[in-house]
Amino acid sequence: MTKFNVIRGSITAPQGFRAAACFCDVKTLGTGKGSKKGQKRDLALIVSDVPAKAAGMFTTNQICAAPVKVCVEHLKNNTAQAVVVNSGNANACTGPQGMIDAREMAAATAQALGLAEANVMVGSTGRIGVHLPMQNIRTGIATTAEQLKSTQTAATHVAEAIMTSDTKPKQIAVEFKLSGKTVRLGGIAKGAGMIQPGMSPTGARPASAPQGLHATMLGYLTTDAKVSAANLKKFLREAVAQSFNCITVDGDMSTNDTVLLLANGIAGNSKLIAADLKIFQAALNHICLELAKMIVRDGEGITRVVTVRVTGAKSFADADAAARAVGNSALVKTSWCGGDPNWGRIIDALGYSPATVVEENVDIAYSTPGAKKKIYSLKKGRSARTSFETLCKAVEPKEFELHINLNLGKSETVLYATDLTEEYVDFNKGDITDLASLGG
Repeated sequence: MTKFNVIRGSITAPQGFRAAACFCDVKTLGTGKGSKKGQKRDLALIVSDVPAKAAGMFTTNQICAAPVKVCVEHLKNNTAQAVVVNSGNANACTGPQGMIDAREMAAATAQALGLAEANVMVGSTGRIGVHLPMQNIRTGIATTAEQLKSTQTAATHVAEAIMTSDTKPKQIAVEFKLSGKTVRLGGIAKGAGMIQPGMSPTGARPASAPQGLHATMLGYLTTDAKVSAANLKKFLREAVAQSFNCITVDGDMSTNDTVLLLANGIAGNSKLIAADLKIFQAALNHICLELAKMIVRDGEGITRVVTVRVTGAKSFADADAAARAVGNSALVKTSWCGGDPNWGRIIDALGYSPATVVEENVDIAYSTPGAKKKIYSLKKGRSARTSFETLCKAVEPKEFELHINLNLGKSETVLYATDLTEEYVDFNKGDITDLASLGG
């Protein structure tokens, strides 16, 4: 039974959080994708009225942006009170100056709000390899610090400010009870291209993890629940593993992927008991998965969303590898775009994946989302003799599920993927004679 209710709002729904955003021309109008949106807000603040326990998950890309490094550094005290984030510039591959600029963003925010610099987290998203226009950033921080509000409109402004190639803001909130106290949890996210997050708590690639490794995706989550730092880290790691680390649009992991969770304790709940732990985890899982799906559905140029379900693998690593080989195959993705149920491309991708695959064991089927009835295209490595027309109808909807059973073990996984369209290519190829056409 669901123990939480979805409510209106997002990051300002929990008590004690305020937000604001402004336009300060981070990218410079007319220079690159997204700059044609006019004076879209491009710098934002999220602030807790009191210091909050904090946890984060960060890209495991070996090329890591300056703001990610600053966040990892600042999170060593498990505390945060503000987040400053800009769109239009990733501040990645910007050398020592990039670190100076990221730290200055934190320092300027701390000064404007009267906070400890170590309690300010930093985020950036946009074009790689370009230095931040720091005078614009300083002005934006000063302006935004004076506009902080706890309204739903303020939260929406922040959700819009972090967008790059996104076509719509992504936000959600839920409400539930912990030890008799009403608690709220809200979140926003951005992402449409350069999407295949693989995040860990420090950005390092772990040798092993319960769920494996796995434009930029950013996620900011707030709650007024009282939660210990240790539990917060555990909750976030599990939630990210089954949501943001299970999506792909184009198979590209960003230099800036970040998810932050702040818990300020203002709801006044007592120490969490076992039942409370389960409720909070379920609510956080729901928030993260819904935001992750919003990212996939807003993928650059996509026309179809495909839930790839792999079962019967020898290990989770095999299931994950098989799903990603299929979900990131250009041939598979273009066939989805054309409505072609080309199982030959799917089994080919399985075969070259690192997973153990035995041709004679593989089953491939389709279904509508959540349905039990499956339409098989392949049984035991051979055509299921389902008519081509029937298979075409199975992959015609804008969202459908692809079921792959390797029939070799008990491990499984889910990957939320998309098709690959002419629009995606056109959007990302750019034209070097026209700076406004160049992407991040």
